[in-house]
Amino acid sequence: MSDEVAPGFVRVRLDLSYDGSEFSGWAKQAGGRRTVQGEIEDALRTVTRSGQTYELTVAGRTDAGVHARGQVAHVDLPREVWAEHSQKLLKRLAGRLPRDVRVWALREAPSGFNARFSAVWRRYAYRVTDNPGGVDPLLRNHVLWHDWPLDVDSMNEAARRLLGEHDFAAYCKKREGATTIRTLQELSLDKGADGIITATVRADAFCHNMVRSLIGALLFVGDGHRPPDWPAKVLAAGVRDSAVHVVRPHGLTLEEVGYPADELLAARNKEARNKRSLPSALPSAGCC
Repeated sequence: MSDEVAPGFVRVRLDLSYDGSEFSGWAKQAGGRRTVQGEIEDALRTVTRSGQTYELTVAGRTDAGVHARGQVAHVDLPREVWAEHSQKLLKRLAGRLPRDVRVWALREAPSGFNARFSAVWRRYAYRVTDNPGGVDPLLRNHVLWHDWPLDVDSMNEAARRLLGEHDFAAYCKKREGATTIRTLQELSLDKGADGIITATVRADAFCHNMVRSLIGALLFVGDGHRPPDWPAKVLAAGVRDSAVHVVRPHGLTLEEVGYPADELLAARNKEARNKRSLPSALPSAGCC
């Protein structure tokens, strides 16, 4: 599949962040719901005085209530529009966008760049506290309160068994025609001095609800309702388990998206579009 920029257009990379509390997710939706994509596209159309909307492609679509600190997107703009507005576009967007979404950088993307398909990993953080008093009111939109004491060591033991390439069907909301095979590169938890437990989750890509389902399983281990080997057994079974809860979205933040060197962008773009499968010698859900 070709991803060539149309003649007369230039591909622009956007680095952005947003508080997802008041958004119905990233992607535009019918019915006039407020979305991050809709706000940025409307602002771009306004500040460039364009008669049409230029559609954004994003590294990772986030659900309603999910935040982003290091989101990446791209947009293809007519070269004359970019030439006219590039020097002042960032400041004009800052004046037009609502306060819960910011664009921090705009630059012409290198050849072969695609915000979604060129990415080699995405890193999320999920934040939770087991403080018996609850969550600091100033952090209530970004930290989940779990009202059982959590054993972080047990959670990390369970997390290590999930690393690697597997079919994560048991932790994903299935979408027609989409693979659930992913490579989980990092899953670790650390409790800070403030009592907030931060789970770092990094993978080449994520399927729908994957991070929030993994955290839901680890919380059951942490509070003693399940043993450390239970999340891996769920993974190996390859089917959704009713005991795995999808935790609430507000504790989740997309922290960073990783890309290869410029000369490798096009190859990564092509590779990422191939539908993945596990080697036939391995069980369908891989090894735990």
